[in-house]
This record gives sequence, C-alpha cells and structure tokens, in this order.
Amino acid sequence: MLPCINWLQPLLALISSALLTRANNCPSSCLCPDHHTVDCTGQGLTRVPDSIPLDVRRLLLSNNWIPWIPSDFLVLYSDLVYLDLRNNTLSQLEPGTLTTSSRLVFLDLGSNNLTEIPSGTFGESRSLIKLRLGNNPYLTMVDRDAFTGLTSLRELELERNGLTELDVSVLESLPSLRVLRLEGNPWLCNCQFAKLFVWLTENRHKLPKGMEGIECSLPLDGRQVPLSLLSEESFRECRGTLTLTDYLIVIFSGISVSVAAIMASFFLASTVHCFQRLSKGSKGDEEEGND
Repeated sequence: MLPCINWLQPLLALISSALLTRANNCPSSCLCPDHHTVDCTGQGLTRVPDSIPLDVRRLLLSNNWIPWIPSDFLVLYSDLVYLDLRNNTLSQLEPGTLTTSSRLVFLDLGSNNLTEIPSGTFGESRSLIKLRLGNNPYLTMVDRDAFTGLTSLRELELERNGLTELDVSVLESLPSLRVLRLEGNPWLCNCQFAKLFVWLTENRHKLPKGMEGIECSLPLDGRQVPLSLLSEESFRECRGTLTLTDYLIVIFSGISVSVAAIMASFFLASTVHCFQRLSKGSKGDEEEGND
C-alpha cells in the first residue's frame, strides 16, 4: 500500500501545480472552466482584461462596457478561434485589429454602437465562418470591400442595423455564403436598392425569413412593404438611370473622342496642306519648262 501512496504523491503534486498555474493565468473577475477558455461575461469590464493566457481559444467578453479593442490585440492570441464581444459599447474598429485573426472561426460584434464597417476591416481572415454584426442601430455604412478575403464565411448577420442601402458587391465577394440576415433595417426602395433586390431574389434561399421578412420604404409615401410584394418590374424606372461611374465613363469617353477628333482633323489638315504645296511646286516647274 505504501509504495502506491509514494507513487501517487508526485502525480497529485504535478496535477495540483498545473491547476494552480491555470488559475493564476486566469484574469481576475473571469472564469476559466478549461485550459483554453476565458469567460468574462457580464463582469462590468471597461476594457479588455490583462493577463489572458496566450493559448486561449475561446474568449467570452459579452455584456460588458468595452468601448474599443487594442489594434494589436489579436497578434498576441494566434490560437483564438471563438471571440464573443456582443453587447458592449464598441463604436469603431481600429484599422488592422482583425487582420491578423488567421484562425478565428466565430466572431460576434452584435449589439454594439458600431457606425461603419470600413474596407479591409477583417483583412485575410480566411477561416472565419460566422460573423455577427446585427443590432448595431448606428451602423449605416458597409464599405464595398469590407468583407474582401472572407472566402470561408458561411453566415453573415446584418439584421436590425441602420442600413438604408448596401452595395451588392459586398455580398458577391462571399463565395461560401449560406445564411444572410438583413431584416429590420430601414431599407429604401430606390434605384440604389435595385441591384441588391435582384441579388436577393436570386439568393432568397439564403434568407432565413425569406423575402417577406425584409421590408423597404417606398420613395413617394414612405410606406414600408415586404420585398415579397415587389418584383424587378417595380424598379423599371431605374433601368435608364446612370450611376456616378456611368457618368464618369460617359464624360471621359466624350473627352477621348473629342481629343481623337481634334488630332485626326489636325493630321488631315496637315496632309492637305502638304499636298497643296507639292501641287503648286509641280505646276511652277512645268511653267518654267514651257518657257
């Protein structure tokens, strides 16, 4: 019996030491239920806590008062795959904050105060599968290149924000998209919305609540109607509408044609002038020969 006890003592000491080390690495006011999880949910935090274990994989920071994330935050936590920042006071994302999250699979930024998703926000986060950006009432702008590089993204939530329009190229850049939530936004049924409407019609199977779950306001009386009651014919007046890009193309094309016409006219005039001089010279030679 004694040999068994002697053998177990160092093993128990090793286990106790490992548990103590893990507890010491856990930030104060947070829980660490396992070696790769840090749970700081609902602790009234006003910033991201210090001393988070570098090998953390699941970081739960929801229901706090965190207003910003350090731009180098994810550089330190290269193993992080699950990040929950739901229901904080984030108003913007520092450039480059999420560009190094190469292993991140799940990201929840819902129920914050975000106002814009600028170009390149997520960099080359090719592992990201689910992105939650819903319930940001001040979010009115999503740049056309905001999600470029998210080639594995399957679920995108943009519901109940302040979006009135969305460039369709934002969605066209997501080849793996399977689920899209856009309901609860104050969409405007104008010509800027027409291309998005066509895309949604062709991809209605990706909308959990279907076309009837999304409403837009009519331009004349502001009345909200479900997209299921509209058709491409509803936007027929937009077919002859030129975008800013179209206008620029027309302007530059006109300038190019004008320059080409001027150069051609100059070349033609020069050629005619040369022929006239040669013709006069030939006639003068003939008259001198007759004399």
